[in-house]
Amino acid sequence: MKISRSDVHTKVRALPEIRAEEQQLTAVAGLFIFQPLFERLGLKGLLKGCFEHLTTAPIFGHGTIVMLLIVHILMGHRRLQEIQYYEDDPVVKRLLQLKRLPDVSTVSRTLKQLDDRAVAAERTVIRTVVGNRMKELSPARVMFDFDGSVNGTNRKAEGTAVGFNKKKKGQRSYYPLYCTWAQTGQVFDFCHRPGNVHDSNGASLDYSQR
Repeated sequence: MKISRSDVHTKVRALPEIRAEEQQLTAVAGLFIFQPLFERLGLKGLLKGCFEHLTTAPIFGHGTIVMLLIVHILMGHRRLQEIQYYEDDPVVKRLLQLKRLPDVSTVSRTLKQLDDRAVAAERTVIRTVVGNRMKELSPARVMFDFDGSVNGTNRKAEGTAVGFNKKKKGQRSYYPLYCTWAQTGQVFDFCHRPGNVHDSNGASLDYSQR
């Protein structure tokens, strides 16, 4: 079934009024506090700019799909199939300014369209957002912490390998390298490294010129 953009997107201008009452709230009601944050950061526009070079223009938009993944992770989910748990939640739809959420196959197809240039642009957005925060706080000293991570998976996906995993020995995992702003713990940049690699692999990035 084909759907139009007007059937998917909507506009949200005002924040909802939050009242403390004795009633059960939706499990993701706390997402309301992220709406003004996303607006202040201009996150939707920043993400949209990452994919302007792509020739395809899906109904939901590449930036919207990435926003969905951000919200997905904020709610504690890791697998795309878990979208079904909140696909009808009005709070999530409002935050993403959508009338309906994409299904798992739509998200997968959209992510498959992203290229290296799009990923590089997203990394630039991360550095821009964190860099702007640094300017606001104006710390006397900025410290970066490079640390490798182990993200386990039960799938034999491309780029995974069996290596050191103290929680689940023998499990296939990703081994990304993160650069975080030590004072706040915010991720400044990351490097995806296929295979089982040492923490120092890929750490020779020169941020003094950025």
